[in-house]
Amino acid sequence: MQALAPLPPAVPAAAAPPAMRRAAQEFEAQVLAQLLQPAFAAADISRTAFGGGAAEAQWRPMLVEAMAGAAARAGKGIGIAEAVLREMLRRQAAGAEGENGR
Repeated sequence: MQALAPLPPAVPAAAAPPAMRRAAQEFEAQVLAQLLQPAFAAADISRTAFGGGAAEAQWRPMLVEAMAGAAARAGKGIGIAEAVLREMLRRQAAGAEGENGR
């Protein structure tokens, strides 16, 4: 049986470049929006303040995306942005180690 290679040292998520953090949050927002779409589709919009209708149904996906984006940016999403960011940083560090070893 072959031994597994050791994992590279963990890179602190706080040291992440802003663009990388933003990408992780945008990914979480997309996932959250996909999870929320069925809930909003099942809601009875005829009882809302605006009474529903075709126009409200047409704008609903954008509302869900905006809500999901706001939740992810505020850190109130489903919690995968930090995990995605850590994995991105880990892969970046592993790639940098591979380039330095050439």
